[in-house]
Amino acid sequence: MKTASFLLMAASLVASLAGVSAFAQEKVFRCGNEYTNNAADAAKRGCKVMEGGNLTIVQGTTPRGASVGGSASGSSAAKAPAGSPRVEGSDQRARDGEARSVLESELKKAESRQAELLKDFNNGEPEKQGAESRNYQKYLDRVAEMKAEIARNESDIAGIRREIGRLPARN
Repeated sequence: MKTASFLLMAASLVASLAGVSAFAQEKVFRCGNEYTNNAADAAKRGCKVMEGGNLTIVQGTTPRGASVGGSASGSSAAKAPAGSPRVEGSDQRARDGEARSVLESELKKAESRQAELLKDFNNGEPEKQGAESRNYQKYLDRVAEMKAEIARNESDIAGIRREIGRLPARN
């Protein structure tokens, strides 16, 4: 039993050592924003050898709506992916209206929450609670938490307003 596990471990060690050489890479050269492993081409173009670590390059794609020349296509509206169902104008307006009403209700909730937080914060001097009169650090921690919550809520309000601004205007 011990011999079999020893042989298995030895075989895996040999296989891993053989695999290390399979992962070795040739020298990679950087030519501006391009990379190559062709030494002759790199010498002609005056490329520099990349040192240290492995290099992985993933070929990007051209964004939809962009032409070969790099300029945007004629319309400024986003195109639907091929094969997606076509939505009629009235249906889209209904969806936009529903989205606007949901966002506006969320905005009202966030604004009322902000008003409540600011009232409790009392310009940086909220009322002390229970043990905070004996432990000033607890008070300071709660004040810092309140500041952070006010900042998060302000960020939420700004995000909701941005989303509302992205929706088409009401008719």
